[in-house]
Amino acid sequence: MRPSLTLSMLQMTSTNRHAGNIATLRDAARRALDDGADMLVLPEASGFLNKNRDDAVAHVVAADVDPFIAAAQEIAAQTGLWIHTGSTPVTGQGDRFRNHGSLIDPTGAITATYDKIHLFDVFLEGRPATGESGRYGAGDTAVLADTPWGPLGLSVCYDLRFPHLYRDYAKGGATLMLIPSAFTIPTGRAHWEVLLRARAIENGAYVVAAAQVGEHDDGRRTYGHSMIVSPWGEVLADLGPDAPGQVTLTLDMGAVASARRQIPSLANERPYRMVHQPGDQTRAAE
Repeated sequence: MRPSLTLSMLQMTSTNRHAGNIATLRDAARRALDDGADMLVLPEASGFLNKNRDDAVAHVVAADVDPFIAAAQEIAAQTGLWIHTGSTPVTGQGDRFRNHGSLIDPTGAITATYDKIHLFDVFLEGRPATGESGRYGAGDTAVLADTPWGPLGLSVCYDLRFPHLYRDYAKGGATLMLIPSAFTIPTGRAHWEVLLRARAIENGAYVVAAAQVGEHDDGRRTYGHSMIVSPWGEVLADLGPDAPGQVTLTLDMGAVASARRQIPSLANERPYRMVHQPGDQTRAAE
């Protein structure tokens, strides 16, 4: 495993057309290359973000012909960067899309893909229900992607709230968890940082969460605060809530082994059984 990874993380305000997002990607790749990065990581919905389904249907296509993914492959080959696309909608089964991420190597080849498993169907007080499953089909496969810096655990946004996914990645040897996101502002304010830090701490792994920010063409607003968190739970970078941005950091991959050696929760984990012990019903009746 290479001892360090120079990683560039992009925070963006995706548009409702592929072309504008491809232009943003090209600019970000140039900056990443100038900064000496090995890898560029993007947010959820980096290629296309549009809640107007009728309009989206006219532009969302299969992954193998998606213009944003193709552009990312071309740019990776031109620059020699690893690129993680975060995710972009592509066609799936029936009339539902897939929230689809791709990891692309420096030759432009796609080395791993991931479809978001957990769909954002929630009911926030005072807000309309969020029914992601009405538009998207769920993935069913967790993906560890091999890289020169160790395996990467792939996920998207709402997956963050399911800690067993990341525990399984850590047990599989993941050194870094990618969590591209487009968090809402209410849930972001309440839960974003604490959940990211928890996933890093409990697994002794880097967490890299590139995020959407600001007001989008379709009227939605996203939280921002793209973060890189160390295996010890330190926030190494936070791109804030206000605007697109980019940060490049060199990550010491030895910090993963160090954190896991000091707090060996992966090694200390034990099987257990669960029982339900009801109280004394006779005493309760009295």
